Amino acid sequence: MRSPLAPLYHVALWLAGLFMIALLATIVLSILGRQLNFYIRGIDSYAGYFMAAASFLALAGTLTKGDHIRVTLIISRFTGKARRGLELFCVLMAIAVSGTFAFYSVKMVWWSYKFNDISTANDATPLWIPQLAMALGTVIFCLSFIEEFVLVLRGKPLDGQNAELARTE
Repeated sequence: MRSPLAPLYHVALWLAGLFMIALLATIVLSILGRQLNFYIRGIDSYAGYFMAAASFLALAGTLTKGDHIRVTLIISRFTGKARRGLELFCVLMAIAVSGTFAFYSVKMVWWSYKFNDISTANDATPLWIPQLAMALGTVIFCLSFIEEFVLVLRGKPLDGQNAELARTE
């Protein structure tokens, strides 16, 4: 395992996978409903909720596995202190952006809960419930960038364990 946070990333990836299965199930049910003339109220909304949950919960795990698209074209041209400075700058910017996103995602969940915000679709779901997966995913994503920053401070290059990442992007 890569870090003490690796189990958290692993659980988030598993949850993302479960939400993908739930997304598949809602799509299949929707198709069957059209073919067999029945309708499940709000099924389209739930498909959207499941897709968003899967996407946001998978962010941190895919980042730590090196599966995100990384622009290493510029960074790989530098060496030494210049490269390290550029890597630190890039990760700090990622922390700032993901931290802002996480902050406002959590804030949105809180306000939706506080004001009992309900979906305007047929499902009438309290919106804080599907928003919770997005907030959780963005917080874990920000944590993964903070961990990446610590690793870069310790001397690990941003382009991953092997130099092949830079050649294939």
